[in-house]
Amino acid sequence: MLKKILRKLPKKVTKSDSSDSARGESGNTTSFGNVFQCTNVGSTISSKLNVVKRVSSVVFPSSMNAGVEAVDPCLSFKDISNTQKQSLFISKLNLCCKVYDMSDLDKNCAEQDFKRQTLVDLVDFVSSGSVKFTEPAIAALCKMCATNLFRVFPPKYRTSTIGGETDDEEPMFDPAWSHLQVVYDLLLQFINYNSLDLKVAIKHMDHAFVLRLLDLFDSEDPRERDCLKTILHRIYGKFMVHRPFIRKSVSNIIYRFVFETERHNGIAELLEIFGSVISGFALPLKEEHILFLCKALIPLHKPKSVGIYHQQLTYCVVQFIDKDQRLASSVLKGLLKYWPLTNSQKELMFISELEEVLEMTSMAEFQKIMVPLFRRISCCLNSSHYQVAERAHLLWNNEHILNLITQNRHVILPLVFSALVNNTKNHWNQAVLNLTQNVRKTLSQMDEDLVLTCQRKFEEEDSGAGAAAERRRITWERVEADAKSVQPVVGADVIVPVRSPATCSVAC
Repeated sequence: MLKKILRKLPKKVTKSDSSDSARGESGNTTSFGNVFQCTNVGSTISSKLNVVKRVSSVVFPSSMNAGVEAVDPCLSFKDISNTQKQSLFISKLNLCCKVYDMSDLDKNCAEQDFKRQTLVDLVDFVSSGSVKFTEPAIAALCKMCATNLFRVFPPKYRTSTIGGETDDEEPMFDPAWSHLQVVYDLLLQFINYNSLDLKVAIKHMDHAFVLRLLDLFDSEDPRERDCLKTILHRIYGKFMVHRPFIRKSVSNIIYRFVFETERHNGIAELLEIFGSVISGFALPLKEEHILFLCKALIPLHKPKSVGIYHQQLTYCVVQFIDKDQRLASSVLKGLLKYWPLTNSQKELMFISELEEVLEMTSMAEFQKIMVPLFRRISCCLNSSHYQVAERAHLLWNNEHILNLITQNRHVILPLVFSALVNNTKNHWNQAVLNLTQNVRKTLSQMDEDLVLTCQRKFEEEDSGAGAAAERRRITWERVEADAKSVQPVVGADVIVPVRSPATCSVAC
């Protein structure tokens, strides 16, 4: 038993063994001395090589590099063999997952420059067509894009409550744009790549990825929104499985903007994308597409900031009517529903859109809406804002609209005639007066008998209105006389009005 225990004890070191150890230690001492000398000499190496050492912890994450050969990302694609380029591509992608604070230009300056140069190398490599987008490469690229692009924007401290850039506010530019621009270029090159396996790409560019991409449209940097517009349009065109999800997500963004916040910077860009999407809709239109027009596009006329995206909105609406003219009456009803009453600039935009819609409106759809429509136009003809009045008069210069009016003149002329006569008598602007005379001349040439009938009816109504005004004046004079005849008596606590004897006899 004792022997077994003794066998387990460590053997005594012999003299020869100790001398060998001493020699090994002395040899190691010599080696470390050489290392120290080399380190002192190497202190003059450029900062870019030091950058590689400092960020080496993020170069080869174990989750992304299973089965991938590790290659130093500081190498150039020209300096390695073709078999190693794929591994170097993934290594450079992983290196670029490091995000820096770009608000301080003096902080991590060397690291930022090295990262940007690496991103440029990746874009050049992809554009050369040498890359093979295997699943590890796609996963690494999507991870790098998500890490650099997907972020939470700071709160909006602007005084304006309408959202987006206005004439009085300069656009805000992201300090990290020098990196973000290259990342967006790389993502666009990836989406446009001809030999891309869409089934593998969809695994990583899934609905969550697309939704985070849509969130970026709220960026205050117009350069970023322009890049996102191009990328989302390519995704919609190439990844057909994402199309219904993109339409639904954009609808939700519009709902939130119209009915909750009225704050979003990217509505114009989203509508610009959908302008081309709508033009590609197949006929007959699906119920989903008609609901998008009625529930999303038409309510977009409501916010105060409609001027920022009105041009794109009008294009989308016109595209729908071009697809199906039966939608014109629904659009016109929506315009009347959201017609501005106190905002003259917004009213000018509505009249311009109204003209474009009427140009594409059939007679049957026009007759459904013409009565409330020309009641509103009549108010615009009488507007004290001369630009609104001018724009409303110019509708008669449009041949298609004039043809619609001519064929329905028995309904329309009585609605607008009084407004034209009142303009002739009371409007302060000479240009509006001249336009009013031109419109009245056009109506007389159209149907002189109807104009004379409207003139007589207007005079009758005017005389009747004068008589009614006289009766109201007399009534108010009597009320005032009665009020003056009342003699108030001041009591201890209350004032008791006492009628005069004459007033009492009249009342009895």
